[in-house]
Amino acid sequence: MTPSPTDAGPPGTDSAPLCAPPDPNPRAPTRAFPAKACDCHAHICGPADQFDYATQRIYTPPDALPASYLALLETLGIERAVLVQPSVYGTDNTVLLAALQRFGEKARGVAVVADGVDDAELARLHALGVRGVRLNLVDVAEPNATLPLARARALADRIRPLGWHMELLIHVDGVPDLDAQFADFPVDLVFGHLGYVRPGQSPDIPGFQALLRLMAGGRAWVKLTGPYRISRDTVPYADTDPFARALFEAAPDHLVWGSDWPHVMVRGAMPNDGDLCDLLCHWAGDDGMLRRVLVDNPQRLYGFTGN
Repeated sequence: MTPSPTDAGPPGTDSAPLCAPPDPNPRAPTRAFPAKACDCHAHICGPADQFDYATQRIYTPPDALPASYLALLETLGIERAVLVQPSVYGTDNTVLLAALQRFGEKARGVAVVADGVDDAELARLHALGVRGVRLNLVDVAEPNATLPLARARALADRIRPLGWHMELLIHVDGVPDLDAQFADFPVDLVFGHLGYVRPGQSPDIPGFQALLRLMAGGRAWVKLTGPYRISRDTVPYADTDPFARALFEAAPDHLVWGSDWPHVMVRGAMPNDGDLCDLLCHWAGDDGMLRRVLVDNPQRLYGFTGN
């Protein structure tokens, strides 16, 4: 029987539940992606028998190894990737950096660093392809009750000379004054999972409207990832369409897409990655918009070179 995210003990311990693996038979998108398309959100995990997971975590991923991910990219017709440090490794970026070295210029990274990280370590990460830092404020053993703005600003000041951005995993519906709180933030912000609005809400809620205003101001980006994380529906997650439409209307030049592979903590049916690609095509509409989201925008945000 395939394990689900509720098959083991309490979160935040070494008995954190084992996640189901991704669909082993991904299909190609119905509509071919453009050359230099980029998957801007994926995780490499494992092998578990070689790299320890953090004790304080809320899930245990299946092995999601570089060879499997590269095979997925080939099936989907994707040439570039952004690998994001998963919460299960804390601030130990060993697995992420090893994958970046293997992938070379076709990949960039988003790391998780300690508050006291020194400049030499930041420079090392930059040389290996890291272009941003991630603050996961909700999908962790001890979620933040409020935005840690002082901490975020201090870290942003450290990464600003490198041209990096800060990726936030928060529920924007819980921050109705999001745009005011980040009005003068030192670096660009990237928000995951279409803003990670909790299921059952509408784009009219104050937090999502604040996100749209922040994007329109030119300093915030959104990842069109994980529709299953904000939806009450099954594929094609029709209740996410209003959020996607609002994001495209507000700031199409500040949107990127990601597979969210290997889809950890999916509580419903595991999606096929081809279905997720088709959903993006549905949201984007024409080929020009699809190219902006998959090629042009990632190139600007992550510093890929070459057209």
